[in-house]
Amino acid sequence: MNTRNEGLTNSDFDRVRALVYRESGINLSSDKKTMVEIRIKRRLRSLGISSFGRYCDYVFAPEGRENELVNLIDVITTNKTDFFREAGHFDYLVSKALPDLAARKGSTRKSLVWSAGCSTGEEPYTLAFVLSEYAQECAGFRFSVLATDICTAVLAKAATGIFKSESLKAVPQGLRLKYFMRSRDPQSDLFRVVPEMRAVIEFRRLNFMDADFGIVDAPEIIFCRNVIIYFDRPTQVRLLEKLTRQLAPGGYFFAGHSESLQGMDLPLVAVAPAIYRKP
Repeated sequence: MNTRNEGLTNSDFDRVRALVYRESGINLSSDKKTMVEIRIKRRLRSLGISSFGRYCDYVFAPEGRENELVNLIDVITTNKTDFFREAGHFDYLVSKALPDLAARKGSTRKSLVWSAGCSTGEEPYTLAFVLSEYAQECAGFRFSVLATDICTAVLAKAATGIFKSESLKAVPQGLRLKYFMRSRDPQSDLFRVVPEMRAVIEFRRLNFMDADFGIVDAPEIIFCRNVIIYFDRPTQVRLLEKLTRQLAPGGYFFAGHSESLQGMDLPLVAVAPAIYRKP
């Protein structure tokens, strides 16, 4: 019996995870084989390919590398996020980080805030709401948000700014009324971020493995939370070195609470749980 038609073989899984690691830095452990198999099935159906083996042959061929690699990484990546996730970070941002930055640089320059690994957009939209509220209290404060992810599918969804009501539970009622529009269809459960907030965010595909991120202005704030957990330790160190090089001197780096930067020789000083400042 041809096992290539039955499921993802161990050898094909090893080929796929080596490719994904090389191209994206994402480290797929052996216990992720079933998850990878389920997700690649979606691509088999979309492409009309009859077996995992044929799909792997295609993705490793020149045409597949050019046309399919992005889609493979899209289905492999895990995207879990929420509005106001780890809410204490946003409190620290407005009560400590932004006033500190303003005191040192003044309020003449626009602040760039980078959501690195933005997924379906909840984090950058939360940042836009919080920064907009801060700007209304602090004359002269201006900002823009850069939101990047390797997955084109989540970026496309994020750019629409459309969310189901269930996902808005953590958004304070006042901000929900101010920054979301309800669908005109009374039967619909959808809400859309207002155009003014969509306009301050640039969504862009970015692969952390790229040598040059193409970011000209140094961000003063980087949110890179619950991202490095998908990389092995050497890749984490290389990525964080690149991210901290991008960060403006005196800027703040926000990591996920489950992520540790301990033991890494980085130009960062811990100032609060999972929050660091670049001296």
